[in-house]
Amino acid sequence: MDLNRLESRIREDASPAPAAKELLKTRYQADAEAFRQGADVRALVHSRADTVDRVLKLIWERYPFADSPDIALIAVGGYGRGELHPHSDIDLLILTRSGVEDGWHEDLSAFITLLWDLKLDIGHSVRSMAEGIEAAREDITILTNLLETRTIAGPDDLRQELSEQVYSDSVSTDRAYFIAKRQEQQARHEKYGDTEYNLEPNVKGSPGALRDIQTIGWITKRHFGLQDISDLVKSNILLEEEYQILLQGETFLWQLRYGLQLLADRNENRLMFDHQRALAQMMGYKDEGKRLGVELMMQSYYRTVLALAELTDVILQYYDEAILASGQEDDIQPLNKRFQMRNRYIEAINNQVFAYAPYAIMEIFVLMAQHPDIKGIRATTIRSLRAHRHLIDDAFRSDLGVTTLFMELLRTPHALEHTLSAMKKYNVLGRYLPEFGQIIGQMQHDLFHIYTVDAHTLRVIRNMTRLRGHEAKTEFPLACRLIHQLPKLENLLIAGLYHDVAKGRGGDHSELGAIDAEAFCKQHHLSERDTSLISWLVENHLLMSMTAQRKDISDPDIIHNFARAVPSQMHLDYLYVLTVCDISATNPKLWNTWRASLLRQLYIEAKRALRRGTETPVNRDEWIQATQSEAREILIAQNMTDEQIDTIWDTVDEDYFLQDSTVDIAWQTAAIIRHGDNPDPMVLIRDTRGGPTDGYSQIIIYVKDRVALFAATTAVLEQLNLNIVDARISSGVGDYAISSYVVLDEKGQPLGTDPARKDRVRKRLIEELDDPEDYPDIIHRRTPRQLKHFAFPTEVTFSNDTINQRTVMEVITPDRPGLLARIGQVLLDHRVRLSNAKIATLGERVEDVFFITDEQGAPISDASLCRDLQQGLCKVLDDTQ
Repeated sequence: MDLNRLESRIREDASPAPAAKELLKTRYQADAEAFRQGADVRALVHSRADTVDRVLKLIWERYPFADSPDIALIAVGGYGRGELHPHSDIDLLILTRSGVEDGWHEDLSAFITLLWDLKLDIGHSVRSMAEGIEAAREDITILTNLLETRTIAGPDDLRQELSEQVYSDSVSTDRAYFIAKRQEQQARHEKYGDTEYNLEPNVKGSPGALRDIQTIGWITKRHFGLQDISDLVKSNILLEEEYQILLQGETFLWQLRYGLQLLADRNENRLMFDHQRALAQMMGYKDEGKRLGVELMMQSYYRTVLALAELTDVILQYYDEAILASGQEDDIQPLNKRFQMRNRYIEAINNQVFAYAPYAIMEIFVLMAQHPDIKGIRATTIRSLRAHRHLIDDAFRSDLGVTTLFMELLRTPHALEHTLSAMKKYNVLGRYLPEFGQIIGQMQHDLFHIYTVDAHTLRVIRNMTRLRGHEAKTEFPLACRLIHQLPKLENLLIAGLYHDVAKGRGGDHSELGAIDAEAFCKQHHLSERDTSLISWLVENHLLMSMTAQRKDISDPDIIHNFARAVPSQMHLDYLYVLTVCDISATNPKLWNTWRASLLRQLYIEAKRALRRGTETPVNRDEWIQATQSEAREILIAQNMTDEQIDTIWDTVDEDYFLQDSTVDIAWQTAAIIRHGDNPDPMVLIRDTRGGPTDGYSQIIIYVKDRVALFAATTAVLEQLNLNIVDARISSGVGDYAISSYVVLDEKGQPLGTDPARKDRVRKRLIEELDDPEDYPDIIHRRTPRQLKHFAFPTEVTFSNDTINQRTVMEVITPDRPGLLARIGQVLLDHRVRLSNAKIATLGERVEDVFFITDEQGAPISDASLCRDLQQGLCKVLDDTQ
């Protein structure tokens, strides 16, 4: 393509638009292809700006005002730096000396309209010199934009005069500007959760990303008058090594942003799931073993922004001292022979402390833990720490003084997660514990784990330290009580630090992590008893959550088997607290009152079993008889007769008396007796308080047993936008079935918060279940973007529960609306009966367990039926993703 010819056409054609569009498209496509072939992204970013410069200049020069010495077209902001990504905003200032002259209005309007017609992402303002200065004085964002300007067309003296004013104290003092930019940065960081580890990070605005680098550049320009961050090296403010970290980090983030905007075909800065895999492929990341290429790319991102966050801390702290503290007397407080506190920042007495006393690398963090008034580490000491990190080797890790200091850190009551986060930021934690270093920035590409492994681990530690305070008692009452009874808190903290440390290696991360934890304990001279406890906790850290969420914990045999795996009451206490802290740190949406109640119920039942002795399991028949006896007493006290009670109980299976509390059984039985011969379905709805369904709505349905009952009921509940978290079906020898569903509304609230809706739900269920032939098709709500992206094949597995004489079917599949209704339909088609269900939604992933039998109520022994059922489920569920 002859670019010179296109430029001539822009100048000379009656309308410049066709040639301008062709030039922009040609250069865009050439740059995009060059990026895919591995071209230097910095050259491409500047190339895009240069292309837009050419087009704007040529179009500007077509208008009469272009000859005036009193108007200029100025690039501002990122475009003013000469940086444009494929779909970046193009910020323009039309600057006049003293205002828009009468003959310019129509032409300026035509100029801007033409740029919009070219589909350029234009942001523009028209200001006189005085208006520009006043706008900069009133708005920090405008002031910042005007720090970076280039003249595209027209006289450059206008821009120079504006810049002189913008850089003067009459517009803003250095101090005021620095404070404003720091506050702006803090607000932006808070918007993104004040963490570098967002699941879908913004490569421009997230902590440690491009905006932080730009903030340094703006303050550098405003205070020092330097036009490029590289000038900080010449001014001895920045080390050459630090400049290279900034440059390489910015280049990597530019690559991500450039590729992201090509994929999205818009001004996109958020690394959304929709684009992460494709971007990883575009940038050449390939799967390595069990680790996906996209996970490797995201790990590179997280490690890059972590390093940039460390460096920007150093630079901005230096600016803080140079700008805010200039001329003020330092407040110095000695801490020991090696460290002191200066203006609430800890610093080494001299820069050689770490060289002659390497253990001081650990000591500085212990001192920070012991003195909570310390705000952070002083910039000069951070640099010294970085220069001596190479001293953290095997000899350092084995040094008794160092290991003693680390254990002292764990035992010091304070916000441990903050100290460990600082150790991680300054690359001390990952060097001291190399196994932890391997998981820094390691993302698991799903919606269940919304944090990197290291970030999740530190959140677990945070949860553990929070349990010792008063603010967590409402959300975690049992865990708050137990944590004060644990003999040694540091044992729990070490288990938390190591529970996921082996993720990403292949193999069972619990077993591998237990080996690492044991090695840590030995290196830190813990007793054999403590070592055994910590290793057991790491190896079994999923035992309690898996049992509570995927097994029927109302079954005495399940409780007995779980208790047999727990060596002592102390182990149970530690495991419960670890499990609570782990689940609540995985995903804020994962921890709820339902899971809390399941864990609490399992803990209480396991505690009873341990007290009773695991060698003497509960007799199933005795348990059922005791339950019936207690419930019968409650019913007789309500003037129910034995005959009425037995009429109902003789028609249900024995599992019914294992599933609910005696109060619930009495409540349901009394309601059924009162319902009498009414042909309509009986529907009871109540919000629960206490017990395993605390904080939820429970729906009890008593209706004639039909093979389509489960599919029909779940269809209606899902049409009503109710989320089913537990389902139990008690079908006996009679004509009726008792079904129990535990539900929440779409906002995660029980129905009691909306009495009118509760009544509508009850009436709708009665109406629909009265004649299931009339059920409407399941309403398919639009699948959320993230759920669509994480589609994966359905897995169906079978096993037989010989004790309870039933088959256990586990279904792992992507979540989507109408899921349970579809599963119910497949069971119906294969003439399979459902007796119970355990519902577990983990992010986008559903792991549901169904207890099923054949038509005669026996476990499914026909292998071909299991195979047909598996294939039928996979076909129906995978076709609806």
